[in-house]
Amino acid sequence: MTATKSVGRQPPIILKGGHVVDPTQGVNELCDLRIANGIVEEVGPDLGVDGAAVIEVPADLIVCPGFIDMHVHLREPGQEYKERIATGVEAAVAGGFVGVACMPNTNPVNDHRAVTELILRKAEEANLAHVYPIGAVTLGSKGEQLAEIGELHDAGCVAISDDGYPVADALLMRRALEYASMFEMPVIDHCEDPSLKGEGSAHEGYYSSVLGLRGIPGEAEEVMVERDVTLSGLTDGSVHIAHMSTRGSLRAVRSGKDRGINVTCEVTPHHFTLTDEELSYDTNYKMNPPLRDAGDREAMIQGLVDGTIDVIATDHAPHHADDKTVEFEKAPFGIIGLETAVPLVMDRLLHKGLVSIGRLVELLATNPARILGLPGGRLAPGSPADITVLAPDVTTEISASRFKSLARNTPFDGWQLRGSVAAVLIGGRIVYTNEDIEAVGVFQQFSPSVSS
Repeated sequence: MTATKSVGRQPPIILKGGHVVDPTQGVNELCDLRIANGIVEEVGPDLGVDGAAVIEVPADLIVCPGFIDMHVHLREPGQEYKERIATGVEAAVAGGFVGVACMPNTNPVNDHRAVTELILRKAEEANLAHVYPIGAVTLGSKGEQLAEIGELHDAGCVAISDDGYPVADALLMRRALEYASMFEMPVIDHCEDPSLKGEGSAHEGYYSSVLGLRGIPGEAEEVMVERDVTLSGLTDGSVHIAHMSTRGSLRAVRSGKDRGINVTCEVTPHHFTLTDEELSYDTNYKMNPPLRDAGDREAMIQGLVDGTIDVIATDHAPHHADDKTVEFEKAPFGIIGLETAVPLVMDRLLHKGLVSIGRLVELLATNPARILGLPGGRLAPGSPADITVLAPDVTTEISASRFKSLARNTPFDGWQLRGSVAAVLIGGRIVYTNEDIEAVGVFQQFSPSVSS
């Protein structure tokens, strides 16, 4: 389940002198990193360089385990006019991600082996970021009959989800948790009570009322989170709450964790950055869950600070401009996020002193790898040499016109943020360098064809 071809035997590479951060190893200091044959061999100060290619990393760059986005929509097969796997992984590495887990709401739905195998084949052809398919919970994601979860696991799926749709039937959700636990896979949960959501298109509150938009109450999410935390406790199955957005959901997750229930959760950058005050008729502000109120946003930030929230994921949801250029209530939900997430996290969390650099790495690398059972997320000897290099003090200007993604549906176009992705290595191979950063020249000399 990787998009990166074998590198074979190559001369060792030494990343020398950068600020290495790996919370799993207790490393947060200037030191060296030795890579051989796509694997981390050693981390420490003043490593020997005999026979190795040396990359002198500036001390102001942060070298850390490669980031993994465990919630993206790559649209292929069936919706290639929105995004293709090839463009999605190009956007991923440009955004600092070495791997992405793609949701099954394709056409056809990834509910059987053939679709999973197609996704993995397309990812291998692209030969950039790792692609980890997520299979459907139910056939066609219709919520009526369980998919062949064992077959999906054998084909390469790392989790199951009906994302885009909740599993409305409680008994079916129970069986999914039981079945998936046999393969040590989490059920990634799109929590939404369809009857409470109705035809809503924005958060139910003052601003939706002013704009005349039908609302989606926060309780539509919360009642499903409460239910599925309870079902996880009943089954001991692993449930992961996707794109959490309300304080009530956070409270339910925190309560579940306090009781030893096997629940984890994620939040998106837009849900800890924006609120429904930004709402207008601009459909780039239409996402599901919708932008909530300021109290909910602050709760998401608090959950990131206190450790209740495990992961930051983008919910990268590309749409064609024609689909979004319609009335707000007719437009599809979703925004893209692969190329904006890391600068937003650095600017709004790291530089405001809300999270440490170690905690940032946990949220973007260590915990996604742990939850999905992936080999990355750390730089211990023997780990894949999947590495994200950050320039925390370099300004990023978000420019949708420069995105590698096929889509442009973002509310962050034109924003200036403190923090940039400098370079990305996968299996020790440099797959991305940011030409806007002078310091990355040390990487470019080893990868003259790779650029921003």
